[in-house]
Amino acid sequence: MAEASKTSTMPAVLPRQAASALAPLREPLFRSLWVAAVISYTGTWMQNVGAGWLMTQLSTSPFMVGLVQAAATVPVFLVILPAGALADMMDRRRLLLFTQWWMVLASATLGVLTLTSYVSPWVLLAFTFLLGLGSVMNDPAWQAITPEVVCGENHAAAVALNSAGFNVARAAGPALGGLVIATAGSGLAFLLNAASFFGVIVFLYRWKRPHVERVETGRVLDAIRAGIGHVKESPTVKSVLIRTGVFSVAAVALLALLPVVARPFGSTGFGALLGCFGLGALAGAAVLPHLRRSLSVDGLVAFAIVLFAGATFAAGRMHVFPLLCLVLFTGGIAWIGILACLNLAAQTMSPPFLRARALSMYLLALQGGMAIGSAAWGALAARVGVPSALMVAALALLAGLLSIRRHRLSAAELELAPAVVRD
Repeated sequence: MAEASKTSTMPAVLPRQAASALAPLREPLFRSLWVAAVISYTGTWMQNVGAGWLMTQLSTSPFMVGLVQAAATVPVFLVILPAGALADMMDRRRLLLFTQWWMVLASATLGVLTLTSYVSPWVLLAFTFLLGLGSVMNDPAWQAITPEVVCGENHAAAVALNSAGFNVARAAGPALGGLVIATAGSGLAFLLNAASFFGVIVFLYRWKRPHVERVETGRVLDAIRAGIGHVKESPTVKSVLIRTGVFSVAAVALLALLPVVARPFGSTGFGALLGCFGLGALAGAAVLPHLRRSLSVDGLVAFAIVLFAGATFAAGRMHVFPLLCLVLFTGGIAWIGILACLNLAAQTMSPPFLRARALSMYLLALQGGMAIGSAAWGALAARVGVPSALMVAALALLAGLLSIRRHRLSAAELELAPAVVRD
């Protein structure tokens, strides 16, 4: 599954959920997809750990390490807008089957090349790019099927459960990946990721998709133009996209340079640090509802950004492993606090018939910012060192707080209505 979309487009907190938090799991269709998705998320995190760690073995350059994250996210510039339009226009089940098989082939081929020692830094980057291409094509359609696999009253709770499932995988996947890499190498981690997609593929083959009310016809280019026109006319959408882009460029420095920070602790330590970050995100998701009762959306985001800036700065200067784990745990808490608010705004900023296209533009701001930031911070770290690069990133995060004054996140809610006609 796609890392940034599932990291970033499933809010951990939703307003006024009437249904029980676990109610969607009582629906067999959603439960089957949720279990398959958690397995796939876990494989994705194993892939991320394997790719980042393998690059540190193939090259000592922080720039090349930073390019791993960039290669995974740069496809967002190429295909995210057409992917959003296609998700609003065509059979999402068929589109998802195509993207899932694409990711299986990319990950499996990279695994075989790694195990047979035919991998080089540029081969690793090429297949990371191909895997990212499939992930980006997958993202808008994946987001849009949630109302189709759960009843309307459980929709909000289902979105929250998707976020919880991703954070469970975010905690477990890196640790498992570190153990696999330490015992058998990155190649096996890549093959396990390829296998992890099959649960979702089986679900999609067996899924009897309900009749879809087609709200968009014509050419893909026309559908993209309609989505862009919506952005131009909506101040709320503009604010969400600007805030997301400003945050993502600066915030990705910590994750992009973490393989270099973790190098003294080995692959197991690298996986453990990512696991601490995931556990922090899971803990943050648990406390967010309480914080939102006492803080405004912008107040919560500002507090979380200050906390994440502190974690980014400390990560470059902390050399004691237990303390570094605490820093990453704290960073995970702040990360989910920021993205939960941005994601909630992205989910509710547009009407249902434009939702996939609006989400594609949100993903463009989020993942595009990460792609630019990953390459930029890697290049800066190669010139001035990792601690100094992370310090600059922390200052950039704090400077980004100035955008809150002109671009506040809207608390207005749009009904998350199913985009299907049920018989």
